Amino acid sequence: MSTIMSDAADTFRHSHSFLGAGHAQSERRTWAVIWLCGAMMITEIVGGLLFGSIALVADGMHMSTHAGALLLAALAYSYARKHADDPRFTFGTGKLGDLAGFTSAVILAMIALLIGYEAVSRLLEPVPIHFAEAIPVAILGLAVNVASAWLLGGGDHHHGHAHGHAHGHAPHHGDDHGHAHDETRRLATGNGVVVLEIFEDGVPPHFRLRAEGGPSPTAAATSIETVRPDGTRQVFAFADRGGFLESVDEIPEPHAFAAHLRLAGETHDLAFAEHEHAHHAAHRDNNMRAAVVHVLADAAVSVLVIVGLLFARAFGWLWMDPLAGIVGAVVIASWSYGLIRDTGAILLDMNPDRTMAERLRETIEGDGDSLADLHLWRLGPGHLGAIVSVCTSAPRGPDYYRSKLARFRSLSHLTVEVLSL
Repeated sequence: MSTIMSDAADTFRHSHSFLGAGHAQSERRTWAVIWLCGAMMITEIVGGLLFGSIALVADGMHMSTHAGALLLAALAYSYARKHADDPRFTFGTGKLGDLAGFTSAVILAMIALLIGYEAVSRLLEPVPIHFAEAIPVAILGLAVNVASAWLLGGGDHHHGHAHGHAHGHAPHHGDDHGHAHDETRRLATGNGVVVLEIFEDGVPPHFRLRAEGGPSPTAAATSIETVRPDGTRQVFAFADRGGFLESVDEIPEPHAFAAHLRLAGETHDLAFAEHEHAHHAAHRDNNMRAAVVHVLADAAVSVLVIVGLLFARAFGWLWMDPLAGIVGAVVIASWSYGLIRDTGAILLDMNPDRTMAERLRETIEGDGDSLADLHLWRLGPGHLGAIVSVCTSAPRGPDYYRSKLARFRSLSHLTVEVLSL
């Protein structure tokens, strides 16, 4: 008996690793930028001391704060990866990147205040500017920031995937890129290749059929019969729209059905499964976002400093340098606020996607049931957790509602409670 219970328990166990799909790649990029900044920091400090340039030494010290902020991001990636399966983290370590991003945002806000304070001080009490040293250093800093941004942003950015879990958890559906539905089919027929799709780009959904290279199919010889999971059947006739055929009738939601395409005497059996996707913000890697914002903020300040110095040298407008600093401080403060707002909301488990929450409600209540309670929160980049409490008078168990919610790809952890009326 104990062996049977143990086997059953193994069936219900699942992973709580909710890291983003590009986690390892982002970690490697961040460490690469840290090495670049570290090498530049040492070069500037040593070069400044050897050649007596206080500007180089100052920029080297500034580069150390830059590297420190990126080090925070890299350590967050490493720690989250190493402890992804640590049972002490009830919902995994996917939100560690958001915590690091929040911390970086606070640091950015402090940097903005310091830059603003220094700029206002110099605006009130101008100081001599050593243009011969300051301009090359600013250009060098910009070059390093451009290289850092290229390293951090190189390659493809991946969003999260929904991990598969046993009993009671959303299945694995793969990548969440692209359209909300996998609704295009490419078929080889006796008259060449045709493409069938459910087209709904700004219009009500219809079937569209077009030929690739071969003769175009005729509307009279084309039809589709759909069979839904509850046995409901519907036949769609087609009309010629010039270049493609389009179904006369709209396709009712949801787009989950078997489809039998009859085309010039041939029959092709297809299956369409609808999937819902979370809003882009649910997939965003805020740890990488914070690292990129640090680099971009530094680059923006470098550009403003170069412009200010050039104007100050050309026209004697010494006030241009502190003015550029004030503008840079405002820009950095704005980016910092956005990071604090978004990461703070995740750390406080705010609803990450109200539209998805409403669709969850519509899906549950579609058969006359009532959604008594819903909790939706982010577990990590591309991973959402949900707790739903359903009131029903029908003899339905949790598995019924799990199958209905399987279309929501980003639900990596789903708990269902059924209350009988």
